[in-house]
Amino acid sequence: MSSFNHLGRLVSGLSLVAKEIAKRSKALETGDFETLIASTAKKVVVSATDLSGLTKGKVREFSPPRLNGSVAYFNNSPDLVAEPTPAESQLRNESSASDGVVTPSVSVQGKVLEEDRITKEEIGDLDRDNEGNAGAGGVAVSSEETVAAATVVKRRKPRERRVPSSPFTRALGFAGLGAGLAWGTVQESAKRLVFGAPSSQDKQSAYSPYLSDKNAERLALALCRMRGAALKLGQMLSIQDESLVPAPILAALDIVRQGADVMPRSQLNQVLDAELGADWSIKLTSFDYEPIAAASIGQVHKATKDGMEVAMKIQYPGVADSIESDIENVKLLLDYTNLIPKGLFLDRAIKVAKVELSRECDYELEATNQKRFRSLLSDAKGFYVPLVVDDLSCKRVLSTEFVSGIPIDKVALLNQETRNYVGRKLLELTLMELFVFRFMQTDPNWSNFLYEESTNTINLIDFGAARDYPKRFVDDYLRMVVACANGERDVVIEMSKRLGFLTGEESEAMLDAHVQAGFVVGLPFSNSGGYDFQSSNITHSVSSLGATMLRHRLTPPPDEVYSLHRKLSGAFLACIKIGAVVPCRELLLEVYKDYQFGEDGENEMLSGSIS
Repeated sequence: MSSFNHLGRLVSGLSLVAKEIAKRSKALETGDFETLIASTAKKVVVSATDLSGLTKGKVREFSPPRLNGSVAYFNNSPDLVAEPTPAESQLRNESSASDGVVTPSVSVQGKVLEEDRITKEEIGDLDRDNEGNAGAGGVAVSSEETVAAATVVKRRKPRERRVPSSPFTRALGFAGLGAGLAWGTVQESAKRLVFGAPSSQDKQSAYSPYLSDKNAERLALALCRMRGAALKLGQMLSIQDESLVPAPILAALDIVRQGADVMPRSQLNQVLDAELGADWSIKLTSFDYEPIAAASIGQVHKATKDGMEVAMKIQYPGVADSIESDIENVKLLLDYTNLIPKGLFLDRAIKVAKVELSRECDYELEATNQKRFRSLLSDAKGFYVPLVVDDLSCKRVLSTEFVSGIPIDKVALLNQETRNYVGRKLLELTLMELFVFRFMQTDPNWSNFLYEESTNTINLIDFGAARDYPKRFVDDYLRMVVACANGERDVVIEMSKRLGFLTGEESEAMLDAHVQAGFVVGLPFSNSGGYDFQSSNITHSVSSLGATMLRHRLTPPPDEVYSLHRKLSGAFLACIKIGAVVPCRELLLEVYKDYQFGEDGENEMLSGSIS
């Protein structure tokens, strides 16, 4: 009899559970019994496996993307937020209790999002970094341009993935990438044995099975998943002329330029709680959980504070602590492929990259850099540096005034007068940073320069890569630039020795290639009047001399040059991209005539004229 009583109690208990599930289910209200049964079955299975110790946690429901469902309005602004329903309040309480993380009480455009619910399996075809054309840091995306670009270029859809944050998980990711590349190489080698080597204008990719299309894609997707220093290096390589990089790698870098995968909401909240405190939402009116940019080191979210639109750059967890190991793992992969020529002095380049990336991960330093640039450019016409929001900024979170505009490369779609203006302002800024401020923002990512047509202004963002240059270095570098513009071979060689480009023991072939490369780069500054960047072949001419320099180079370039030449080449490539005609010599002359050489400010003129 007692067994029947126990059975009766069990049936009654199960019926109560079923009624409670039915009461909370929207599927029952709509008559969708199939969904109700499936959802209940999933919960029963998970409960059973939880009890057995096989799993831990809730069923993760997958819901379709909601284009307007990512903005959270906080309760500290009652005029904007409607009173939550009892059901919404209950959902919030359950979410906070189950995750063990303090979650702000939020209303998301009429619907509450559960903390552990994945609301997007894939985020739409948005350009996360540079509208498909550059690296990290952009915070404004033109939706019209995104639609236009999507018809031409195949876009990767960034996924919502947790960032591997521990040394073990990151090492595991690189190990998986290495194994994938090895397997891809075996496959490509076998394919070539059977069908022969592919015919390609790109000799390097045709020769090496490491550079197969599949391997290049594996590399790019792995970098987007890993994020951090590894992806940053990939994005640095992506700002290159097409003649300098093998075709499969170019295709892979196109994926890298579109941006990284994004953090899920639960991980994002954990980072914000850890960095700004569990009460961070009190300082905001709203916060958009869908990032407007996902770069190598962090992702950018739009928020509002006291009526001002704010861009919040939030660093991926574990990225700053993994720079050393990430770069070493990338070096191992590069050594494995054996594709890096000795003349690139990879060890020196990696040493410099570690220092630069460590600085970029320090958002307090970036905030200081941004304030300094805002002061330096306060009277400069045509440029704007947004405000830093101090009470929402710390070492791993940087909040600034939100600014809009189109990435510089999209200026190519505007009229010639505008293109000439933007090209001129870019070169004017570059020369001013180096020869006037001796303080330069060295990341040439085109989305760091947002052109606002209504005000004819270039909004400048992302100052993590800003650095100072020594006075003596800048003195000699200006002398060399002028000598290159004037075609003075002896001065170019002398300044190159003083700067550290040459040792004095180089072969005649190396000296000729080095000087000719200098003359090619100095070509825009060689004659008065407008220089048409698209009519020239600067990058192709330099790359044709590059092979000789790589074979005969005896010393790596000075440390200052890695960042400086990245910025200078980015400025030239931007002018080529938009088809600008710029009076380069006049801009150089304007800087040169006021420049004070020497530590004591004593003005020193060169033998050559720059009139």
